[in-house]
Amino acid sequence: MNPCAKEARERLFAAATPQRAAMLARFFKTGVGEYGEGDVFIGVYVPDVRRIAREFAARLSPAEVLPLLADPVHECRLLALLIWTLQYPKADEKTRDEIFSHYLMHTKYIDNWDLVDLSARQIVGAHLLSRDRSLLDRLAASTLLWEQRIAIVATFEYIRKNDFVDTLRIADKLLTHKHDLIQKAVGWMLREVGKRDKPLLVSFLEERYTRMPRTMLRYAIERFPADERARFLRK
Repeated sequence: MNPCAKEARERLFAAATPQRAAMLARFFKTGVGEYGEGDVFIGVYVPDVRRIAREFAARLSPAEVLPLLADPVHECRLLALLIWTLQYPKADEKTRDEIFSHYLMHTKYIDNWDLVDLSARQIVGAHLLSRDRSLLDRLAASTLLWEQRIAIVATFEYIRKNDFVDTLRIADKLLTHKHDLIQKAVGWMLREVGKRDKPLLVSFLEERYTRMPRTMLRYAIERFPADERARFLRK
């Protein structure tokens, strides 16, 4: 590990609290058979991880961040991803390509919902903004749960620009997914579409809501008036 990366890791451990580590282990479902089985938390608050990321983003190259991403400690992986999200918008095209490539080659380490949600839009979504987005379809078809979540959460970048085509397409591909972490992510992105274009969301739901898992549907219609929510939930 690069000495600077090692220093960043040491800073994380200095900010750790055992009590919070135990709480995070429960919250992120690290028990046997749970989605985060075996993940290791040391108990660092996200604002503290962000602060350390800001300090080291200019001191590490994208490649030098990789050992942190491969670290068994969850907060180290979070730190690596937050460093990349800080580097990406300021980087030249070659470095952006490098960050994007590293990200896609190491998705096995982006293995919990917070890691996806704090990086997929800023790296995958941003990189594909003016490029072919068929990669999202390949990620959605992956056998890896986290790549599927990356596919839908990355589209938040386009939703923020009132471009909803990719979100609705990927949502369709994941419409009957069995895992609640995908159901919640799809419902969340659909809700974000609805904040900006409610008639479009209603039209999308009218043709599909009877096939959608309840969790996904509830997330999607969360901001609807009570009577409208009730209508969609009667099926």
